[in-house]
Amino acid sequence: MDLEFGSQIVFYAMLAKLAFVLIVLLHVAPIMAWAERRICSWMQNRTGPNRVGPFGLLQSLADAIKFIFKEDLVPAHVRKWYYLLAPGLCVVPAFMTFAVVPFGPIVEIQGVQIPLQVSTMNVGFLYIMSISSLAVYGIIVASWASNNKYSMLGGLRSTAQMISYELAMGLSLVAIIMHFNSVDLMQISTVQGGNLTIFGKELAFLPNWGIFHQPLAALIFIIAAFAETNRLPFDLPEGESEIVAGYHLEYGGMKWSLFFMAEYAHMITASGLVATFFLGGWQAPGAESLINLLGLNSEWSYWLLILAQVIAFWTKVVLFMLFFIVVRFTLPRFRYDQLMWLGWKVLVPIGLVNIVLTAVAIAVAAQ
Repeated sequence: MDLEFGSQIVFYAMLAKLAFVLIVLLHVAPIMAWAERRICSWMQNRTGPNRVGPFGLLQSLADAIKFIFKEDLVPAHVRKWYYLLAPGLCVVPAFMTFAVVPFGPIVEIQGVQIPLQVSTMNVGFLYIMSISSLAVYGIIVASWASNNKYSMLGGLRSTAQMISYELAMGLSLVAIIMHFNSVDLMQISTVQGGNLTIFGKELAFLPNWGIFHQPLAALIFIIAAFAETNRLPFDLPEGESEIVAGYHLEYGGMKWSLFFMAEYAHMITASGLVATFFLGGWQAPGAESLINLLGLNSEWSYWLLILAQVIAFWTKVVLFMLFFIVVRFTLPRFRYDQLMWLGWKVLVPIGLVNIVLTAVAIAVAAQ
């Protein structure tokens, strides 16, 4: 194959993947805002949005228009340059983190292999942990630049919470990486194909997903994901009903909506990571067998399988996003001492014990 032609395929594929991920991340906030209102109304026997568009579908669009045309006020007492910079510091890392999450397998186009992830990194785990931690700086800058004691207290609550639960999240992922022996997210998704094998015996009714190999790691990661995204029952940074909002107290209009967008971008990234590490990633159990029953030629079967795997990944992401919503309207908010106790005295010790147990299991299996 001509080298220049192959480079063009790689370039256009990169643009297509980048555009696809950006479109998804930009649309997740309005869609999830509508979904939260509808699900909340069903769970609490309320009406919910039903006036703007059919089933209230255009309510989020109306909200977006309202934010765009709201007067862009900058309070006189804030540290202006940092005040304007902070929303961007929150939303950019949220968008960057999803770059290494594989939403499909490696496909072959005209002899060129194209991985279905924006950026191919063999150190994807390290990239995720480093970039996701940068969001803390946006919160610190927002709370300090607001020059408001309540914003500062909200920022301190939020940074302490995020740093505490980042440790528990990292420990849970250390165990899963030890088990799969890789920090490449595409490889981790690939090895979760097939059926679960325990003590040399294959269990045909269970897929080879990380949640069955590392249930403790999955539990710790999911709890830490709720805390990292500031979602109930861990939404103390934004507990406006009893602790005077949080780090974005002085923000309004589009600047506030950027914090809102960053939260939902973190949610979809967390959902993608749960799917990748613990739910088989883009693996679609049984899809290949069903496609073979259709009797299509090899090329059609290949692309149909790719489509099924991409749909499988996004289905897992959507289901976990819905789980975020259901938990929000089910569990009450923790007290701050309970939140810190859970992080430092429960999740961190369990994460350390899980790493030791994983190491012992690997050593015994190697004998």
